[in-house]
Amino acid sequence: MRISTSMLYDLGVNGINQQFSDLLKIQQQMATGRRVLSPADDPIAAARALDVTQSKSINDQFITNSGIATDALELQESVLTQVTEMLQDARVIAVNAGNLVLSRADLDSLASEVQSRYDQLLSQANATDGSGQYLFAGFRSNTQPFAEAAPGTVAYNGDQGQRLLQVSASRQLAVSSSGAEVFQLIRDGNGTFVTAADSGNTGTGIVSPGTALDRDAWEASSRDFTINFTSATTYDVIDNGPPSSTLVSGATYSSGSSITFAGAKFNITGVPATGDSFSVQASRTDQDIFSTLNDLITALRTQGGGAGPASNAALTNSLNSAFSNIDQALDKVLTVRATVGASLREVDSHVNAAEDFSLQYSSTLSDLQDLDYAKAISDLSRKQASLEAAQQSFLRIQDLSLFNFLS
Repeated sequence: MRISTSMLYDLGVNGINQQFSDLLKIQQQMATGRRVLSPADDPIAAARALDVTQSKSINDQFITNSGIATDALELQESVLTQVTEMLQDARVIAVNAGNLVLSRADLDSLASEVQSRYDQLLSQANATDGSGQYLFAGFRSNTQPFAEAAPGTVAYNGDQGQRLLQVSASRQLAVSSSGAEVFQLIRDGNGTFVTAADSGNTGTGIVSPGTALDRDAWEASSRDFTINFTSATTYDVIDNGPPSSTLVSGATYSSGSSITFAGAKFNITGVPATGDSFSVQASRTDQDIFSTLNDLITALRTQGGGAGPASNAALTNSLNSAFSNIDQALDKVLTVRATVGASLREVDSHVNAAEDFSLQYSSTLSDLQDLDYAKAISDLSRKQASLEAAQQSFLRIQDLSLFNFLS
C-alpha cells in the first residue's frame, strides 16, 4: 500500500481534529455542569431525562396553580370575615333596638347604622380580586353579580358555578363561591319553620322563633298553620292544608306558655287582641341577607318609638324575626368560611406533596444528567495530553520525506 504525503497530512489533521473535538466536548460539559449534552451522548439517559423533565414541569405548574388558589381563597376568606363582622354588628344593633324606651330619633339612628352595614355588605358581595374578576359571580366572573333594583331587592346576575384549579394530577379545587349560595339561598326562621305576627294585629302578642321538637312530624304535616285568637285567652290552630281544617279549637292561652303541635314548639307572650293571628310556616330557602337587613331597617323606621303598645309589640316581633334570619345568614357564611378554610388546608397539603415531588424529580435529573467533575477534570487533562501528542506527532511526520536527505 502506498502512503502518499497527502494521506499523511489527512491522517494527522483528522487525528488533531478528533482530539480537539473531544477536548471541546469536555469543556462544554464542565461549563454547563451536564454530562448529557445531546441524546447521542447517552440515549437511554436522555430519554429518561425527557420524561422526568416533563413530569417536573407539570408538577411545577401544580405548584403555581396552588399559589393562585391560595391567593384566591385567602381573599375570599378575608371578604367573608368582613361579611361576618357586618352581620354581627347588625345583630348587636337589633339587640339595642329592643329597648322599648328608645325614641323615634333613636330608632332612626339605629336604622341608619343598619343601612350602613347593608351598603357595605352589598359592596363586599361585589368584591373583586387583583385582576378585576368578581369573587362571587360563579363562572360569570366578568359580570357584577349583585345589583339593587329597589331597597332590599337585590338581583343576582352571576351563576351557580365555581371556578376550579387543578392542584394535583387527580384534584381540582374550587377557588370561588356562588354569590347566590352565600348571600341569598338562606333558610329563614329557625331553619325548620318560621313564626310571624300578622301585620294587622292590634294586641301586644309577641311570638318566639320556636324550635323543632320532631322534624319528621313537622315534615309529615302541611307545614302551614295559623293561630287565630278568638279572645284574649283562647285561640284556634288552623291547618291551612290542603284541605284546610281546624287542628285545635278553643285552646286556653296564658302568656309565655308553650304551644306545641305537628312537631313544632314556640310560645306567645303579651296580650293578643281578639282577631289577632300568628303564622307558622315552613322555612323558605331563598331568604337573602339583603332583604333581612332591609326588613330590619324598615321595622326600625316604622315601628316602636313611642307609637304605643301595639307598635312596640310589632317592633319586638320584627326584631325576633331579624335575630332568626341574621343567625341563619351567619350560619351560612360561617359554613362557607369553613369550606374555604378546609380548601386552604388541602392546598397546603398539595403544595407540600408537590414540593417533595419536585425535589425527587430534581434528584433524578441530577443523577441522569449532571457531570462528575472529578472524572471530567481527569478526562480533560488526558484529552489535553492526547491533543498535544497528536500535534507533536504530526510535526514529526511532516519531516519524514526523502527530499530532506537529498543533497
